[in-house]
Amino acid sequence: MILFAVMARLSLATRNRIKKRKLVLVVMFWLDMLHIVSMFFQLLCFIVEYRVRKRSLKATCGHDFHSRRGEIHRLCYESDETCINQLRMNRNAFTRLCGMLERMGGLKDTKHMLVDEQVAMFLHTLAHHAKNRVIKHHFRRSGETVSRYFNDVLHAIIRLQGELFKKPEPVPENSSDERWKWFKNCLGALDGTYIRVRVPLEDKPRYRNRKGEIATNVLGVCSQDMQFIYVLPGWEGSAADGRVLRNAISRRNGLRVPHGYYYLVDAGYTNGEGFLAPYRGQRYHLNDWRDGQQPRTPEEFFNMKHSSARNVIERCFGLLKIRWAILRSPSFFPIKTQNRIIMACCLLHNFIRRMMPVDPVEEELDNDEQLAEGINGDPITHIETSNEWSAWRTNLANEMFNSWRNRREI
Repeated sequence: MILFAVMARLSLATRNRIKKRKLVLVVMFWLDMLHIVSMFFQLLCFIVEYRVRKRSLKATCGHDFHSRRGEIHRLCYESDETCINQLRMNRNAFTRLCGMLERMGGLKDTKHMLVDEQVAMFLHTLAHHAKNRVIKHHFRRSGETVSRYFNDVLHAIIRLQGELFKKPEPVPENSSDERWKWFKNCLGALDGTYIRVRVPLEDKPRYRNRKGEIATNVLGVCSQDMQFIYVLPGWEGSAADGRVLRNAISRRNGLRVPHGYYYLVDAGYTNGEGFLAPYRGQRYHLNDWRDGQQPRTPEEFFNMKHSSARNVIERCFGLLKIRWAILRSPSFFPIKTQNRIIMACCLLHNFIRRMMPVDPVEEELDNDEQLAEGINGDPITHIETSNEWSAWRTNLANEMFNSWRNRREI
């Protein structure tokens, strides 16, 4: 009664305004409800579209995955010939390398790529010096993916240094190898080689070697069976070989030469304890002894035998560059990455020499697998000429020459 009484006292205009306000509120309510329903249907359509696209993407990815796996199978597992031509190792060696990189190098399968594809891309790049865009097309991957996995595999291989570098084995007293039998306790041979690189413009003068090439001076030390014992990449091409060697033996984890043992070096190095050099001013290179020419002095005979044995490091570098095309021309990687690539190529060279019964790059093999005896003692940390070392070389040269001459007279 009170409400009707109040309404009765309201004017007609006021009552109309109240009715209009109520009507507006009702309309706004239903508009909000319509908007909510519209949003619901939009969300429903989005979910349906997402599921359809996801199924389509799965089908596409599944097709790409199987297509890629088919290509990897053809490249790596179909035949030894194809695997060697493309990756420089046979199927067994490739499988073993992938397993070693997983167990010891930290390489893992990812959601998008298995280990064998990662390793295959890496080896194909080294073997053929293939550019990123070529690998991208060949393996149907993005350029960023190719680059990322290349570096992952590179770091994994570098972690295998302790496993893949050869442990030095001295020439035994009873050696019958004509090249090495005179060099008792010799651990191998060393030399430097130039590998061309790309560096910033301001660094080119330091990397320019005596041949005018922009290169890094790489010290390599190898055993009698052509496996690398130690490698030091990174020095500028203008650095002298002797300077690089002095740096190598002074490093914390550098080249170690125990007292009583030595490496064969060429005439560009100092003839000092731990490093046996040839006589200067005498015939030395193997070409000097062709056409039936014979040594006339102990010094010449020593140089001939020295050259025959030390030639192993030159052959080692030759095989390395034949095997990996990326070492035969400058690459576009940063200089630090280029140095790591050189190290990885040397480690892979050792791996192939161990795992493959026939080295595809070499016709003749050295299958001597004698076990190395432990080599202990304080290492040599500097090189200097000494009368004692020179006298030892002279005595060795005389002994070698006299033995050879006596055999000829019999």
